[in-house]
Amino acid sequence: MNKLFWIIGAMVANTIAAATILPHQQSIDGAWNGSLTVGPQTLGITVRFTTGDTGLRATIDIPQQGANGLQLKNVSYDDTRVYLELPAGPTLAVFDGRHVGDSIGGTFTQAGLSGTFFLKRSSQAAAMAEEPAEPLPYVEEEVTFHNAAITLAGTLTLPGSGAPLPHPAAVMITGSGPQNRDEELFGFRPFHTIADHLTRNGIAVLRYDDRGVGGSTGSVSEATTEDFARDVLAAVDFLKNRSDIDPERIGLIGHSEGGIVAPLASSMSDDVGFMVLMAGTSVSGAEIMIEQGTLIARANGVSEAKIERQRDFQRRTFDAVRSGDGWDDLRAEFETQLMATIAAMPDTQRNVITDVDAYIDAQIQAQQTALQTPWFRYFLDYDPAATLRRIDTPILALFGELDLQVPPAQNRGPLEQALRDGNHQDYTVRVLPRANHLFITATTGSPTEYATLEKEFVPEFLPLITEWILERVSR
Repeated sequence: MNKLFWIIGAMVANTIAAATILPHQQSIDGAWNGSLTVGPQTLGITVRFTTGDTGLRATIDIPQQGANGLQLKNVSYDDTRVYLELPAGPTLAVFDGRHVGDSIGGTFTQAGLSGTFFLKRSSQAAAMAEEPAEPLPYVEEEVTFHNAAITLAGTLTLPGSGAPLPHPAAVMITGSGPQNRDEELFGFRPFHTIADHLTRNGIAVLRYDDRGVGGSTGSVSEATTEDFARDVLAAVDFLKNRSDIDPERIGLIGHSEGGIVAPLASSMSDDVGFMVLMAGTSVSGAEIMIEQGTLIARANGVSEAKIERQRDFQRRTFDAVRSGDGWDDLRAEFETQLMATIAAMPDTQRNVITDVDAYIDAQIQAQQTALQTPWFRYFLDYDPAATLRRIDTPILALFGELDLQVPPAQNRGPLEQALRDGNHQDYTVRVLPRANHLFITATTGSPTEYATLEKEFVPEFLPLITEWILERVSR
């Protein structure tokens, strides 16, 4: 979900609702599957609701953290509002959302950090997993390949028996954070949808789980963007050695961070025949994170004074990551923010924190650790434009008009300038109207909308990609 979404120092608190369910409401009993996203990380979750003599109860599974059957507290379903609390060590995690049809989506907060969650009834999730309906007009093959000691597991879709051999092919590259091969977010599986569409049109597609997700080994946070580029080249090499794939017609499709991984991989190899960059960045990670934090905060109604304080805090934090100096001043400021957040909490949340000093120390340490991972250090100052100037691979670069995570106003100009500077001969750049970072039709573009939007690409998205690729592989 990608997603390049990191707002440092954001503080959010929610109110507490009584544990009740009104008799006229549709029951939400049963299992609900979905995802939880905080910053660059997305976790799969399952919530199970049960109504008994004592009212509504719920548990949550978070498989990626090895947690199953965790009991949720203060469970509430009132009109359309669904409210859940999860005690987590010295902190309290709060889910506050809305039930609409067969979906529940809303905000997640814990220890001053905020995110979003989305759930679908399990029967709906099962139906989604089976789409498109069998029999498929193409072949699906479960595959594994390797980059040194890393094993990567994925799905290769191959055009049906009527398509000429060998096939052109595309490798799909997810955005930042650990994601599965479908890049699933809020019940939306963009990579599954793209692979289905392209394969029906004669293009084989390989999509795979990120490091440490699903059937893949390794860790996203301990790797860098360059490591991910080498994973991509391992995927290309895997396809090159298949008799049903044309080694001269293999390309890359990258979303968000995947949109900078693809050019980096192309700069390392002559085997990449084309690239589709979906919301790929062309400025440094530091510039992206400051701008996206500003735009998202503004879309959510935050005052300009608070936005400027946030920008200043981000800049000083990034300077500390680079130099190793300044952490003491940042720690003091973060302590002040956390104390204010704790003071504003409802009693039920605040009372969970039995040792305030230990709580604050744990939150600051967790934040500092996240900021000092190999991935973050590399991403912070990596210059995508320098790579774009070095390559001549045909490029289709797409941006969403309402994308607040990779804003076109910030990234389109530098991308086009880098390609011109490199005397690039075959590139197309399009900004798709009303599209957000997921290329879904949006209202404001804020990630807080993602859970409630219709999970369909804007109409021109799939035809544009398909026609552009077919034109290049048919030459």
